[in-house]
Amino acid sequence: MSTTTTVPEFFELSWSILFTVCMGNVFFGFLVCGITRFTPLALVPIITSAAGAIANGLCYYANYGNHPPIPTAVTSTLGDILWPIQEVGLLGYSYMILQQLLTGSRRRVFQGLFWSFIGVIVVVRVVIIVFRVQYILHGNANHLVTVNYVHIGYFGSIAILECISAYFLITTLVAAERASLQAALRVGLFRYLARSTEIRVALLAVQGVFRTVTHAIKTPGQQVANIGSQLDRFAYALLCLFPVVLYIDLLASKLKSNNGGSSSYTGANGKTQSKNRPEASARVITLDRKGGEEAIYETRITTRRHSSQECIMETESFGTGPSDVPLEDLDVNAHTAEPRHSRGGP
Repeated sequence: MSTTTTVPEFFELSWSILFTVCMGNVFFGFLVCGITRFTPLALVPIITSAAGAIANGLCYYANYGNHPPIPTAVTSTLGDILWPIQEVGLLGYSYMILQQLLTGSRRRVFQGLFWSFIGVIVVVRVVIIVFRVQYILHGNANHLVTVNYVHIGYFGSIAILECISAYFLITTLVAAERASLQAALRVGLFRYLARSTEIRVALLAVQGVFRTVTHAIKTPGQQVANIGSQLDRFAYALLCLFPVVLYIDLLASKLKSNNGGSSSYTGANGKTQSKNRPEASARVITLDRKGGEEAIYETRITTRRHSSQECIMETESFGTGPSDVPLEDLDVNAHTAEPRHSRGGP
């Protein structure tokens, strides 16, 4: 009596649900871009979701059914290339914001740490691909166990990189909020950015740590065979849903920007009129005494409000003086100032 193994249909497995979620995120992304506009920030959840959808479909082909080894190995390799685009690509959202906010040494330090960990993640992923292909071609179960444990280093590196991005984002936005308070600017947008960033990066960091732990206790392979495997599948489902958080963030920043960019005033005829204010600016004048010299510095801070989290602070300097102010002497790294005038001390 012969027995045959029935291959489950695609839409009977959880991979089909994850595929549908990712494809839905791509569709929702275009809707959000229609409401706001197409920006690099808006493309991050669209691209990562598309990569996840394709990877889930390839995973079904590579792990279910009887297929020739070579096509299975090629399909598995493509899936292992697309999954990092989904998992690591979400960090591009924070990276683009920090590229606009950080300056000087802090920006160089962040870029060095970010791309160093990206390099580590790429190397670890190549190791995963090599051992998985060896398992597919030769059927050595030890290679599959190795793949499972190497994933711990892979997800651990992603979690560390998420924590690094969280640190730079939160500290920079808090500093910007304090600077806007000193300049008597409206700080609602900065407070919103700080709150949303804390929630966003906290969720992503927790998900990364959770995925690292679940991969350490799951059974090797893609089949769900124990509680650890179920928790790992749940953690990945949360990652597939994370672009929804970014879409909410984009829409909320658009609404916040529109509310903060308009005001009402009473005209000469006594009627209330609205006036768009795409920019808010203020001058900060500080008095500095160094080496017997007394200097007055004047800085104009201009805050441009854009949608999709693109809030960039620019500065203009006024006045003349015998010397420039070093960047390190200012509280906010993004500002520059020059002496307005100076006079000798007693």
